[in-house]
Amino acid sequence: MNVSSRFIIQNIVKNDLKRIVPYSTKPQVSETNQQQRVQHQSNENSGGSRKPLVPATYRFVYPEFLPDPKIEWRNHVREKLERMDMVNRRTQIDIPEFYVGSVLAVTSSDPHSVGKITRFVGICIHREFCGLSARFILRNVIDHQGVEVLYEMYDPTIQKIEVLRLEKRLDDKLFYLRDALPEYSTFDVNMEPEQLEEGAEVPINPIKVVLRPRPWLERWERQNLQGVVDTDSFITDKMRMQKKKHETPWEKYDMMKQYRATIPEEEQRIIYADVHSQLHQLELQRKKNKRKRSFIKPTQLA
Repeated sequence: MNVSSRFIIQNIVKNDLKRIVPYSTKPQVSETNQQQRVQHQSNENSGGSRKPLVPATYRFVYPEFLPDPKIEWRNHVREKLERMDMVNRRTQIDIPEFYVGSVLAVTSSDPHSVGKITRFVGICIHREFCGLSARFILRNVIDHQGVEVLYEMYDPTIQKIEVLRLEKRLDDKLFYLRDALPEYSTFDVNMEPEQLEEGAEVPINPIKVVLRPRPWLERWERQNLQGVVDTDSFITDKMRMQKKKHETPWEKYDMMKQYRATIPEEEQRIIYADVHSQLHQLELQRKKNKRKRSFIKPTQLA
């Protein structure tokens, strides 16, 4: 009896000592939570599952990467293949950031010119379409004659695109420059590029152009143009009545129309996440090459 009782007492003491836990103010964490936390930290360190942080300015700098918002024109396979071709084209030629209102100089190959290349300087008055079909229009007045050239942005005949003046205008389209005074569309062919500080915001040019007397190419008085001087002095009372009939102030509150005309932000993040790493590498390489070109070798060494 004494031996068995000793054996039972020893087992009870051992089991009780195993259950004793030192007091702590920290909350106890289960083993599953610890495993999940370790796995999450390992994923963050490896970087395999982390999604890249796409800058919010990409939808303004690279608008051609966004597909057409019309559902009948959507094809996800074609859009992905086009984005791959666009990135490959950007590795061959530097397509800088520009907007409607920026002054550009485009050098392209032309078999009919003397040197087999042509260089045209002008202001960008329009950007349209998306993907490989993206294009823009440049306008300049040469020898008192307005000249406009339409360029396909990813055309293989384009050799160089230079931004001589990076700025925006108050309107998204500048077609009214066709009916404006010629000094608003005249730019020197030998114009030197204007440098902006790195990281600075793109300036907005608040200039308001003066139109020539009618007739005009379009009914500019019916359009809500911010960059044009008041057009009421050029129109008649009958045209003012027609202008009021064609006004549609409720469209800015039409949420469904805005939704159909744009790509949702969630889809924009997915699209730019596919090409963010490649575009970021191209930006870094372009800045590196720019620093190399800006270096001037001293004439005299110490």
